[in-house]
Amino acid sequence: MPRQSGCATLGAPLWVRYSGFITPGAILWGSMPRKPARARRRTRSRFRLPLAARLLLLAVGFVALLLGWAALARRFAPRGTAAAGPVDALIVLGTPADSDGNPRPAMQDRIHEAVAEYERGVSNRILFSGGAAHNRFVEADVMAQAAMAQGIPPAAIFRERTSQDTIQNLCHSLAMARANGWRSVEIISSPAHLPRVRILLDDLSTPRWRVHAAPEVDTQPLLRTLAPTAELLKTVHFLLWSRWTEHCPVSAQEQ
Repeated sequence: MPRQSGCATLGAPLWVRYSGFITPGAILWGSMPRKPARARRRTRSRFRLPLAARLLLLAVGFVALLLGWAALARRFAPRGTAAAGPVDALIVLGTPADSDGNPRPAMQDRIHEAVAEYERGVSNRILFSGGAAHNRFVEADVMAQAAMAQGIPPAAIFRERTSQDTIQNLCHSLAMARANGWRSVEIISSPAHLPRVRILLDDLSTPRWRVHAAPEVDTQPLLRTLAPTAELLKTVHFLLWSRWTEHCPVSAQEQ
């Protein structure tokens, strides 16, 4: 009688249970020879990742999760509550001047668009927002001087001169809007900046608002390319940290 394979299924035909060799019948019947347990353990250990590699994969996955969260928050941030048409004031968010106190290209883009919106009749007031956050030059003053040089009358210009970041830009500017009785505002900034601005505005008690992107005419192409990535990282920082640690002063939250 032919020697039976220890791995053959009981009840299988003899042509399947013939010797210890792999036969076509063994493949069809599902009775492939199995490796010894020791060999299986060696195979599994051969494909086991080192601890450092597993920690690295975990860290990469966590970072990907955070970036995805920030991207979704930016994508689905509120679009605003002010209808199309004239508003009570334009609010221009600051960005640093250069070391000589002159507007950098990103600032020039925002100033030009604010002047254009004023000339289109969107509003007869412009509030420039920004303190001396990155050098000794107050961003609001630099923008106001440039706007006046382009024909905006001084009586139409307001300045918020103390803020050090975007959260303070919005807190202090909106507090000024409420103090002046402005019921609707249009906020002007760069295209990559505005999604984070919209997330921030969702947390604030504000007049009716909408955002308006300043075309990046003067901004360098490299900066335009890097800006979305930088803003995505800043959004992660806001969602994880700034949202819980940095708040508007009580006076800026009052209606």
